[in-house]
Amino acid sequence: MRNPEDLNSDDLISLNPDVAAKPLDERAKIFDMPAIGKVDTETRIPITGLTFAKLSAEIAQLGKEKYRAEQVFFWLYRRRIRKFEEMTNVSKDVRALLEEKFYIPHPPQINRQISKEDNAHKYLYRCTDERTIETVLMPIKDRLTQCVSSQVGCAMACAFCNTGDMGLMRNLKTHEIVDQVLEVARNYPNDIVQKFGDRITNIVYMGMGEPLHNLENVLDSIDILTHPNGFNISHRKITVSTSGLVPQMLELGKRSKVNLAVSLNATTDELRSEIMPVNKRYNLKALLDGCRAYELGPSRRITFEYVMLKGLNDSRQDAQRILTLLKGIPSKVNLIPYNPHPASPFLRPDLQEVKAFQQYLLDRNMTTTIRISKGPDILAACGQLRSKEALKSKYQEGRDRKAAAEKRSHQPSANA
Repeated sequence: MRNPEDLNSDDLISLNPDVAAKPLDERAKIFDMPAIGKVDTETRIPITGLTFAKLSAEIAQLGKEKYRAEQVFFWLYRRRIRKFEEMTNVSKDVRALLEEKFYIPHPPQINRQISKEDNAHKYLYRCTDERTIETVLMPIKDRLTQCVSSQVGCAMACAFCNTGDMGLMRNLKTHEIVDQVLEVARNYPNDIVQKFGDRITNIVYMGMGEPLHNLENVLDSIDILTHPNGFNISHRKITVSTSGLVPQMLELGKRSKVNLAVSLNATTDELRSEIMPVNKRYNLKALLDGCRAYELGPSRRITFEYVMLKGLNDSRQDAQRILTLLKGIPSKVNLIPYNPHPASPFLRPDLQEVKAFQQYLLDRNMTTTIRISKGPDILAACGQLRSKEALKSKYQEGRDRKAAAEKRSHQPSANA
C-alpha cells in the first residue's frame, strides 16, 4: 500500500464500483452532475456562501465601508432576514448595491417529518438543480443539535449506510451547507424555541456525504457558522466526521479547531475493507497513524465512532482489539447500534450486547458512550439519510440479481 497522499477525483470515484464502471468522461462529471430538468439561471452571488473575509473584500470592491460586512452578517445570521430591504439600518443605496450583486438563498422545504419517539425533526430541501438534501434537528436534553449534509449522496460506499448506497451526485456548495442551518433556524418550532431559545447549540457534519471529500466548502461553512458576527457557534460545539480520508483529515486539524470524529467500525483490515471501501486506500495503520499525528488542542480527544453490526464486529475480541488500536491516541469511543434501512442487509445487536461491549471498554479505562440515534422511525438516524430522487438501491439491486441467478440455477433445464 502506498503512503497517504491527496486523493484526486478519479481515486475517490474508484471507491464506488458502480461509478468506476462508467466511461472516464462521465466519471469526470460526477462531482457536478447536471440539473434534473432545470438549469439555475441566477447570475448573482449567493451571499450565504461568503465567509466574513470574502464578504468584506466584495464590499470593499463596491467602494463601501468595512463595517458594512458586520452589518450584513448580523442581519443574515442573527435576524435571519429573507430580503435585503429588511436591513433597516443600512442605507438604501447600499441595499440596492447588495441586491444587484448578491441574493439571499431560500431553499424550498419539500418535507418535514417529526419523530414520535424523540421529537427529532427531519427536513428535506430542494437545491436549485432540483436535487434534494436532508438535515436533522435533534433536541437532546440541554442541547439543540443539527446534523448537516455536505454532499448529495456519497462516494465512500459504506455498506451499512443509506447515503453511501446512492453513490455521489455532487458536492454541496458553501451556501448550501450554511443554508440548511439558516433555513431551519428561520422556522424553529414553538416547542423548540420555548425550551432552547432560538439559537442552535451544536452542529455535527454527519449528514449526507463525506465532509472531508468537500473540505474547502466545509471549512468555509464552519468559518461562517463560528464567526462572532454570524451564528457565533464555538468550534468546540462543532464536530466533523470522516470515514478516513487521512490527508484531508490532517489538513482539517491544521486549519480548524472543531472536533474530529472518525468512523472506525471494524477492528481488522479484512472486515473494514469489506464494509468501508476507503480502507483499501487508507488502512487501519494509515488511519490511526494519521490520528496520532492530528493536531489536537489541550484536553481534546478524537471520537471514534463504531457502528455495531450483529455477528460481525461486536465480539469480545473486537473490544480487545479496539483497546490495542487506539493505544496512545487521546480518544473516546462512541458505540452506535446499527440503524436498519431498506438498502442494507445488516442486523442490529441487542442493547444488552452493546452494553456489555461498552462495559468491557469502560473497565479498561476507555471512555465509551452509546449513541442511541435520534429519529429512527422517520429514517433520520445515523446512516439513514438519503435523497428523495435516489429511489433505487444498488445494494438491493445486487441482492435481487443474485437471488434471481440462484433461482434460475435451481430450475430444471428446458431440455431435461
